[in-house]
Amino acid sequence: MNIGSAKPRWHMALAVLTACFSASASAAIAIAPAPTLENTAYVVMDFESGRILSQVNAEQALPPASLTKMMTSYIVEQALKAGRLKPTDMVSVSENAWCRGTNAESCMYLPVHGSATVIDILRGIIVQSGNDASKAIAEHMAGSEASFAVMMNQEAQRLGMKNTYFANATGLPDPKHRASAHDLALLARAIIRDSSDYYKIYSEKEFKYNGIKQGNRNALLYTDSSVDGLKTGHTAEAGFCLTASSKRNDMRLISVIMGAKSMQARADQTRALFNWGFGSFEDVRPVAANVSLATPKVRFGKVDLVNVGLTAPMVATIPRGQAANVKTDIQITPGITAPIAKGAVLGKVVISLDGQSYGEQELVALEPVDQAGFFKRLWQRFMEFFSA
Repeated sequence: MNIGSAKPRWHMALAVLTACFSASASAAIAIAPAPTLENTAYVVMDFESGRILSQVNAEQALPPASLTKMMTSYIVEQALKAGRLKPTDMVSVSENAWCRGTNAESCMYLPVHGSATVIDILRGIIVQSGNDASKAIAEHMAGSEASFAVMMNQEAQRLGMKNTYFANATGLPDPKHRASAHDLALLARAIIRDSSDYYKIYSEKEFKYNGIKQGNRNALLYTDSSVDGLKTGHTAEAGFCLTASSKRNDMRLISVIMGAKSMQARADQTRALFNWGFGSFEDVRPVAANVSLATPKVRFGKVDLVNVGLTAPMVATIPRGQAANVKTDIQITPGITAPIAKGAVLGKVVISLDGQSYGEQELVALEPVDQAGFFKRLWQRFMEFFSA
């Protein structure tokens, strides 16, 4: 046997085996590319983790058309939730708010100088996309539509919508009125999270008011049972827009399409993004809430250890089929010193896959720790001095 000639063949076999293993590992986490879409901008986001799965021009400030009304409805919903409005409160319809029913705008057909309940107004905004309903509630809550727009921008800032400016409550064209696809996804996420008592309205297929029945313009509500909201929009400037959400099993996605060429195109593109997103990703929940994950030492405390954990379950959106490879790293802040309040941040938990971070969350004290008495603190200082 020629050892000299066998050695290179052994190295070659090992190289082939290594290459095959590496290729296999890479293939396991490979994700099909997102669909190519003909629009101005889009984004698809996981609801729970907030992770952006795919985007094009998602930070570009664009005319949002009636997607604007998501902020109008959100402000109404939060006022109802806080008790500042009641569903049965009556909203007056001024001549300024009154919709004349032209082809240029969508209307709830509120009677001029008449009134409607807040809950009917909310349905008129969400289901019928009524400009009259949006203006009427703006005047009711803020005195004028301009003052209501100030409220809208304050709320947008609070939600982290960095590329948005609202000039009105309807989305009718205005040179300053702009929003990005990413910002609108953040708003949709807030509606689903914060307006649970009213979110079901976004899936209603029709609403009849003043003898006029109108259907929801979100075509996916009629063809996909997993879709349960949110809002359509269209102007000549904005093109056809759609913000939608779909829940399949225990995963929810949010999609925003801006500047599509037709109603059919915005529906087809949204469906394509949802099918790709659900097929390519999954949510994992490796860390539960209110469970002790570690017991780090406490300096100068009545007790020597403190339980730390999360206030909410940790969720990560990862390539489908990779749940077994997720790693969780608990990082404790050094030098934890009493007194410690319950909920004090004492570190973080990081989720990673294949060396890439897929999210992190604050690690907090699960119970308070009072400061020790004078003599115990003095003794601990003494021991620290001599052990340094």
